[in-house]
Amino acid sequence: MEQGRPTARSRVTLSRIMSAIDVNLYGTVHGGVLMKFVDDVAGASAARHSGGTAVTAAIDEIVFLEPVRVGDLVHAYAQVNWTGSTSMEVGVRLTAERWDAVEPSPIPVATAYLVFVAIDVAGRPRQVPPVLPSDSADRRRFQEAEIRRDHRLARRAAIQKARAEHADDQE
Repeated sequence: MEQGRPTARSRVTLSRIMSAIDVNLYGTVHGGVLMKFVDDVAGASAARHSGGTAVTAAIDEIVFLEPVRVGDLVHAYAQVNWTGSTSMEVGVRLTAERWDAVEPSPIPVATAYLVFVAIDVAGRPRQVPPVLPSDSADRRRFQEAEIRRDHRLARRAAIQKARAEHADDQE
């Protein structure tokens, strides 16, 4: 296994103009379209970092900040924030450039955190190189990713405990 890879190596940017087929009943871009875009860019980042196939294991959080409209140019930025032995947390940020307005900078429209697992050709988890945060922002993201991981594991354990306590109720 390699010593590690810098965070910057995993960075990916995808951009796309939103069209009429992306619209929901309210006339804005459907959240599911944005979620797929988030998953696509995160998957590319995870594959770049791990050096091969990586699959979505969980969407830890997605927050929609502003509506996206038809004609907006949406940019998706992703990077691996944290790595375990076979899993990675990928952070994603979406921004939009409005087609009908000149803004000083793109508008933040969504953020998300996803967990990916690297897999081999047989579909089994495989080792990933550690991510090496190179600056204070990357170190902060790494620490925050560890907090999110601890919360995921604690939530899973609490749910399993509650289910075990109520197993008799299901008979």
